[in-house]
Amino acid sequence: MSKPLIIVESPAKATTIKKYLKGEYEVLASAGHIKDLPEKSLAVDVDKDFKAKLRIVPAKRKIVDRLKKAAADADRVLLAPDPDREGEAIAWHIAQELSKVNNNIERILFNEITRSGVRRALESPRELNERMYESQLARRVLDRLVGYQISPLLWRKVQGRLSAGRVQSVALRLIVEREREIEAFDPREYWIVSAVLERKDAPSLTAFRAKLIKLGEKKAEVSDKEQSDTLISRLKATPFLVGDVERKDVQRFPARPFITSTLQQEASRRMRFSPARTMSVAQRLYEGMELGGRGRVGLITYMRTDSVRLSDEVLAAARSEIASRFGPQYVPPKPRIYKNKKQAQDAHEAIRPTTAELRPEEVKPFLKDDEFRLYRLIYQRFLACQMAPAVDVQTTVTVTADDAVFQASGSVEKFPGFRAIWNVDKPVRTAPDNGRSENGWAEGNEIPPGLTVGEELNLLDLLGEQNFTKPKPRFSEASLVRELEERGIGRPSTYASIVKTIQDKGYSEKREGRLRPSELGRIVNDLLVEHFSEIVDYDFTAHMEEDLDRIAEGEKGRLELLTEFYKGFKEALDKAAVDMKSMKTQAMPSGIACSLCGKEMLIRFGKNGPFLGCSGYPDCRNTSEFERDEKGKVTIRKPEEVGSCPKCGKPLLVRSGKFGRFIACSGFPDCDFKKTYTLPQQCPEEGCTGHMVEKRSRKGKRFFSCERYPDCKFSTSLKPLDQPCPQCGAPNLFLLNRRNARTAKCLRESCGYTGSVGESSSDTQIERTA
Repeated sequence: MSKPLIIVESPAKATTIKKYLKGEYEVLASAGHIKDLPEKSLAVDVDKDFKAKLRIVPAKRKIVDRLKKAAADADRVLLAPDPDREGEAIAWHIAQELSKVNNNIERILFNEITRSGVRRALESPRELNERMYESQLARRVLDRLVGYQISPLLWRKVQGRLSAGRVQSVALRLIVEREREIEAFDPREYWIVSAVLERKDAPSLTAFRAKLIKLGEKKAEVSDKEQSDTLISRLKATPFLVGDVERKDVQRFPARPFITSTLQQEASRRMRFSPARTMSVAQRLYEGMELGGRGRVGLITYMRTDSVRLSDEVLAAARSEIASRFGPQYVPPKPRIYKNKKQAQDAHEAIRPTTAELRPEEVKPFLKDDEFRLYRLIYQRFLACQMAPAVDVQTTVTVTADDAVFQASGSVEKFPGFRAIWNVDKPVRTAPDNGRSENGWAEGNEIPPGLTVGEELNLLDLLGEQNFTKPKPRFSEASLVRELEERGIGRPSTYASIVKTIQDKGYSEKREGRLRPSELGRIVNDLLVEHFSEIVDYDFTAHMEEDLDRIAEGEKGRLELLTEFYKGFKEALDKAAVDMKSMKTQAMPSGIACSLCGKEMLIRFGKNGPFLGCSGYPDCRNTSEFERDEKGKVTIRKPEEVGSCPKCGKPLLVRSGKFGRFIACSGFPDCDFKKTYTLPQQCPEEGCTGHMVEKRSRKGKRFFSCERYPDCKFSTSLKPLDQPCPQCGAPNLFLLNRRNARTAKCLRESCGYTGSVGESSSDTQIERTA
């Protein structure tokens, strides 16, 4: 007897669902998209209503054949890719192929991979949503038009292997413009004057600090040391009197439940996870984990969402868990309902645990460390958002000294509320019954109890502290995601890939957790802003996202959107092909004199990126690598010294060339000594004692091989990590792919270990210097 066929995206999800259904259904996986635009051509006919020439992905032909065979034997087919537009497109393409053998096809949505979640989905099948598919197709065509028509222009004008993207280029613009704001920022000096005070009748209590806020009727502004010293000298001789004391209870409310962007931001802030790592771990938690006797269980709901909605059933479960675990006083009178932003899609709930009963400590033995930490974060945020507010006792004291007004404020916790679970790793001070802390008000700037208006205080010290105004900080990966979200640029499913792509392409690099534009990123951004101002305009990109939403809602047509977009885009493209300057033939001034002939060094672009070359070329062939200081000024990058030349005794320097890094004598051209630059990681081949070297192929692609070539022929495109294989003891693992920099693999044929690893300093070094 034939059984219904369920098709999902991932094999892991298929395994979990199979266990729930116990043989009632056949469950297979498509392994992602089965159709896409071919890589080697534009594959969009702009003259025939932007027809997309979608083809079966060559690597998926066997999968498609297997799905067809299973569909032919099934009484009906249920398509269950992810519940978003991307998933709808996957379902649509599968239906196009399977309808040739079975017309009984329906769509089901799994918001969570649990027994009850799967059963609910099976009870509510629907037809495929053509509007959602049209919206996804419009996005795919837009991205292809921009990427495949601007990128070749950058290849011709700047250097090969560059890319432009409809959203990625806007993210790059944010990074470049922030960097230039920092470079142009002129710090202004200012001084903070503070008084360290204590009560005359209770000196045993710890002193507190009050900050100068007013002089006369004006806001206090102390601009230099002279003003600070003069003011301090004058006030030291005056009495310090309590002017006002205000104590009040202040409620602190919990944050909203997680959506994709806020999960990425909080995981970055608390655990230093990159957006890509967060999404990879969340995907595993969603698809299902083996939990011993419970079997395989999906632990969280779908993780690509911008909705903060929680169902009534879930709210009731959360309130019940809170009451039983913390007590009824931690449950607010009514469930807390959060409103979505205007542009949010409400197809799914917020990111939450699939059940409040599975506490993090119960599943910890079955999870890897990063899985447990992310699950705990999601679980805690979910319960916290439905808990009573925390209550702090906030005290504000004003102190007068002649015409100067000082202010001090402090707070202690009266009732923890949601902090009982959300701040478990960050203890907060509490207000004991006697009104004093255990350390006699020694922690922080706590205000002594019993202060009265008019009371004179002991002045222990008057301090002047020099400060300077600071520019906005550089974007971190998390703050860049937040900026994109606030501007309405991109979707939850694209944030992680956008952030990663602009780093993979060499447009920006991460230093000390912050994103800085590379010289290449600056040039590409400037060319795009000059010639494709509309494409990289923040408002235009946000409005495009809104138009894509309108297509999904049936308020706009795909052809209408693409026609409107392409008219202006084609005009800009044709004009740029003529007007865009070629960085290969033109150079930019650097403001640095050549160390050999005194002429100005110019910023030029070669196959390996930007460099400084003498304007006296070809008479003077001096070149140098360079960098920019905090003000954006070009400076010569001092090469790394690695010993002395065995031929002439001059310092050996690390240089970059067409085929990667190498070591050469600083006495070149008088001394031509050079040798291979080796990395600290050893070759993984058994019995080999050589180290890895980083090279570039004739086409400019980076790869890693053994320094003992040709005796050892090991080579790979995967980056070596400074971590041994836990399974076979090989000296190092290798990053498995570019989409997830946290998954690594052992390359010994006898092992094949694959697992999740932490970032290593060596890996970071490779990324920065490549």
